[in-house]
Amino acid sequence: MPLPPPDAAREPLNRREIRIEGFRRADGLWDVEGHLLDTMANDIVFAGGSRRAGEPMHIMGLRLTVDLSATIRAAVASSDAHPFAGVCDRIAPAYGQLVGVRVGPGFRRKVRELFPPAQGCAHLSELVITLGTGVLQTLAPFIAQDPTIKPFSLDGCHALMTDGPQVREFHPRWYRAPVTG
Repeated sequence: MPLPPPDAAREPLNRREIRIEGFRRADGLWDVEGHLLDTMANDIVFAGGSRRAGEPMHIMGLRLTVDLSATIRAAVASSDAHPFAGVCDRIAPAYGQLVGVRVGPGFRRKVRELFPPAQGCAHLSELVITLGTGVLQTLAPFIAQDPTIKPFSLDGCHALMTDGPQVREFHPRWYRAPVTG
């Protein structure tokens, strides 16, 4: 169901586009790439300079290479447009610290620990967290082929709680009866 129409006239101000793509690699690993694009609808002047309407404020990319356990084996970031030249573009290599981190429970907390405000970029860190979901969606069909691996989606939303009817029907191995009392 789409959003209902707005109840007042509006004028566009900014647009953020996030694109996530997953790829199976020939070496048995997976790449998940995220791209973030921010544009403003009007000309803008800010502390680091100015942008014309429609000119990108941010163009950022991040690639995570993961194995089937969703452990990050390589991470690379780029910042092709940003507001503060010579400052924003220096932080991208720090995202190599993601190597060894497993996407799953606690992933968001770990990203926040690795990249507090002074040691990361708010936009790249947001992209990393969004990529976590992309990693799980990319790996899901491959995990589904191995009955010994619990699907990442279980206990991740109200429809897939392990004590619910969907899990009982579609993932009986992982079903647990509701606790009553």
